Amino acid sequence: MPRIIGINLPEAKRTDIALTHIFGVGRKNVIRILEQAKVDGAKKAGSLSGEEITRLQKSIESNSKVEGDLRREIQENIKRLKQIGSYRGRRHIANLPVRGQRTRSNARTKRGKRVTIGALKKDNLAKREQTETEKAKT
Repeated sequence: MPRIIGINLPEAKRTDIALTHIFGVGRKNVIRILEQAKVDGAKKAGSLSGEEITRLQKSIESNSKVEGDLRREIQENIKRLKQIGSYRGRRHIANLPVRGQRTRSNARTKRGKRVTIGALKKDNLAKREQTETEKAKT
């Protein structure tokens, strides 16, 4: 299994597809990286030679931020937005969608599980009644 920048690439996939498993390397970047490293993108990642892997690694490191550096930069940008109190920063703090999506009917992934306000579920209602009867006894 070829390892580039700390990421194990899948052996069975083509090199151009396998490289997209690296955070920060997309389909557009892959074309440029492969041309610069002079590696055939149609070749399976498992059949890459050691020399080709080192050329790919040097090409990726020299041209773009990937993995840890990119993740750190993104987190710093979000932290800065929160610190200066911008609209986007406040949306990050409130754990709401940042880029203008509607939240009335959607955004379940970002907002989490639904929280019902005002209505009680049957098991919660039974627990509440039980605690009320215990309080009444004392």
